Amino acid sequence: MPSPKRPKLVAAFLAALPALFVASQAHAYIGPGAGFAFVGSLMVLIATFAIAFSIILTWPVRLVYRQLTVGNPYKHAKSRRVVILGLDGMDPGLLTRFMREGRMPNFSKLAEHGVFRPLDTSVPSMSPVAWSTFATGVDASQHCIYDFLTRDPCTYAPMLSSTDIVAAKRVLNVGRYTIPLGKARMKLLQKSQHFWKLLGEKHIFSIIQRVPITFPPVRFKNGMLLSGMCVPDLRGSQGTFSFFSTESEGGQAKFIGGEQTVLRRSRGPDGSSVIRSRIVGPDHTMLRSGGRMTLPFTLVPSADGREAVLTIDGGEPITLVQGEYSDWVELDFDAGLHIKVRGIAKFYLLSTQPEVNLYMTPIHIDPEKPAMPIAHPEVYAIYLAKKQGKFATLGLAEDTWALNNRVIDEKVFFEQAMCFYEERERMFLDAVAQSKQGLITTVFDTTDRVQHMFYRYLDPTHPANEGKDVERHKDAIEQVYRRMDQLLGKVWHLVDDPDTTFMVISDHGFTNFRRCVNLNSWLRENGYLHLLDEDATQSGEYLDGIDWSRTRAFALGLTGLFINRKGREKNGIVEEGTEYRRLVQEIADKLSQLVDPQTGEGCVRRVAVSHQFFQGPYRFDAPDLLIGWEGGYRHSWECATGQVTASVFSDNDRSWSGDHCVDPSIVPGVLLSNRAIVTETPRLIDVPASVMRLFGQEIPRYMQGEMIFPEDDAPGAVRGMLDPTSLSQSGAAPGALIFPRGESTRDQA
Repeated sequence: MPSPKRPKLVAAFLAALPALFVASQAHAYIGPGAGFAFVGSLMVLIATFAIAFSIILTWPVRLVYRQLTVGNPYKHAKSRRVVILGLDGMDPGLLTRFMREGRMPNFSKLAEHGVFRPLDTSVPSMSPVAWSTFATGVDASQHCIYDFLTRDPCTYAPMLSSTDIVAAKRVLNVGRYTIPLGKARMKLLQKSQHFWKLLGEKHIFSIIQRVPITFPPVRFKNGMLLSGMCVPDLRGSQGTFSFFSTESEGGQAKFIGGEQTVLRRSRGPDGSSVIRSRIVGPDHTMLRSGGRMTLPFTLVPSADGREAVLTIDGGEPITLVQGEYSDWVELDFDAGLHIKVRGIAKFYLLSTQPEVNLYMTPIHIDPEKPAMPIAHPEVYAIYLAKKQGKFATLGLAEDTWALNNRVIDEKVFFEQAMCFYEERERMFLDAVAQSKQGLITTVFDTTDRVQHMFYRYLDPTHPANEGKDVERHKDAIEQVYRRMDQLLGKVWHLVDDPDTTFMVISDHGFTNFRRCVNLNSWLRENGYLHLLDEDATQSGEYLDGIDWSRTRAFALGLTGLFINRKGREKNGIVEEGTEYRRLVQEIADKLSQLVDPQTGEGCVRRVAVSHQFFQGPYRFDAPDLLIGWEGGYRHSWECATGQVTASVFSDNDRSWSGDHCVDPSIVPGVLLSNRAIVTETPRLIDVPASVMRLFGQEIPRYMQGEMIFPEDDAPGAVRGMLDPTSLSQSGAAPGALIFPRGESTRDQA
C-alpha cells in the first residue's frame, strides 16, 4: 500500500474483532451456496496488532531496500497506470444504439478518441466463466470454471463450482456447545493464477474490486482485493431474502422464496397494533442441538400507515418509511460463549394497511467486522467501510430472486440496484484517486442485473409482460447505460492521461430469453435418461429420482449436459472410448436439429463437444456437451436445478427475461479504450496478456491470449468506433470470430 494510506488502513484494521467458527449451507439463486465459516481467535487479534505496527516501523527500511534491489518496476512499461472499468453484461448492440441516438456522449467521445469493438467472450458465455478467463488469461479447460453450478461426480450432489467451504474436522464438546479446535477450510476452486498476482511479484501494485470468482480472496504481493461474485451471505447461501407479511393462505405464507414469515398482530399497552417476530440468521453450529440463530424484533405501524417503528433485540428503534429503503442495519446474532456474528441488511416497508408487508435483503457480511475473509488484506474491506460507510458484500447483491418471485416489484428492485451501484462508484473513484501507477480494476454488476430483469420491456410481446404495464419501465436499461456514461465523464481525466491506458470492458452481451428448454425432459423422451418410477414424467430437484443404472446423460446448471461416464461418475455406465465418443456425437447431432414446436424453428445454433473443443488439463471436468442456444432460448429453470418436467418447452414468464447463456457468437462483450489496438476481433482472453505487456512484462507461456495494443506507434492500428451496420439486433457481430481463435502463436506450457 502506498505509504500515505498505511496509517488509515492500520487504524481501520485495529477496529476488527475476533470470531469463532460457524458453518451454514443454504440454497438460493440456482444451486447450493458457498457455505459459511468464520474464523479467528484472540491470538489472531494479537498477531494483527503486531503485524500492523511492524509494517509502520519497518516501512522506511523496506522502501530503501526495494529501491536498491528492485529499482523502478515501471521502467519498461508502455503505461505506468492501467485502469479497467468492468461493466458486466454491457451489450455492444444496445451501446451502439444509445450512442447513435446521442444518449451516451462520453462513450461516443471515447470511441472517437480511441477504439470501440465487440469483445469475443468465453465458452460458455456466462459471468463466472468469462471473468475467470479475464483473471487468468486461459480458457475454462485450464481454470476449471464452466458454470455457477456443477455436480460432485462421487455423489451426483450439486455443488458451487467456484468455492468450497468445509467445517473444522476436530471439535470439542463442552456441555451444550460444540467448539471447533481448528479452522474451517475455505478454498477457491478456480485453477491457474490471477494476472495481478504475477504483476505483484514484479512489484507492480494492483487494486482489484469486485471481480467475480475471487472468493475466498487469494493472497498476493503488492495489492489489495475486494471479493465479488460468489461471496455468500451470512446464511451461507448466494442470497436468501426474508419477507414478513400478515397475508397468508390457510395459515401458510402467501408468497414463495426466501425466508417467509407469517406475522400476527397483537395490542400494545396503549392499544396500538404491535407485531412480534424474529429474523432468521445462520446455522447455530456451536450448539450441539443445532438450529438457527435468530433475533427477536417488534414492529409498530403508525396510525397513518406511512411508517413503522422497528426494534431489533431491544436495540435502538428504527423508523421505516413506507416506500423507502432503510440504511444498512447491523444484526448481531448470539453464537454462544459471548461470541457475536454480525451481518447487515436493508429493510423496505412495502405496506402497513390493510396488510403489513416488510421485505429484508439477504443478510450481508458486515465489511466493517467481516465474519469471514472477503478482502486481501482483510483490513481492506474494513478500510472501505470506515471511510465510505457500510456496503453490500454479497456476491450476487441485487436481489433478482425476490423480484422473480414477485415479493418485490420492479421499482423496489431498481432502487436497490442503483443503491449498490452508488456504493461501487465510491469504491472505484477512491481507488482512482489513490493510485497514480499500477493496475486498477473495478467490476460493476448493475448493467448485468438490470438487463436480466428488465429485458422484457424491450420486447412488448414477451410472455412475462402479460397483464403488466410495459411502458412504465421500458427505459430502465437505458437509465443504467446512461449512468455508466456519467461515470465515464467523472473519470475522463484517465482517458486524456498519456501515462494511463484506460479500458471499458464487458464479459458478454445480452439477448432475449422467451422460451425455456428442459434438456432432462428431452433426454427422458429420447431414452437417454430414466427415472426410478417408470410411469413418472417428472422428478425432484438436483437429479432426485433418477435411475443411474440406465441413465446415460443428464443436465445440471445453465449451459451443459453430462454423460454418465464410467470411471468418472459414481454410477457411470458409459464406457470410455468408442462408446463415449459415439454417444456424445449422437446427442450433439440430435440437439442440433431440435425444433421448437411453437415456432417451427431450430433453437440450437451450435453444440460444442468438450473433448473436441477444449485442450486444457481440466477438460475432463467439463460438461461433455455445451449447448449454444439461439437467441430467445435457454436452459429452463427446472433443467438448471436437475429436474425433469412433463414438457420439454415452456414459456419464460418470469421477470428474469434477458440472458447470455446462449451461443457465444450472439453475445460478445464490449471493448473501449483510449489506446489503439491491432486487431478487429479482440477477445476477452487477450486482456490479461495485454496488460502484462503494457507494464513491460513478458506474457507467461501458459496464457492463451495475445497483445492487442501496438508494441510501438507503427501505422495500421485500429481506431474509432465499429461500423454500426455490423451489429445485428441480438448484439452479435455477424462473422465475428469467437474464442478460441485457433492455436496460440506461443507454445503452450
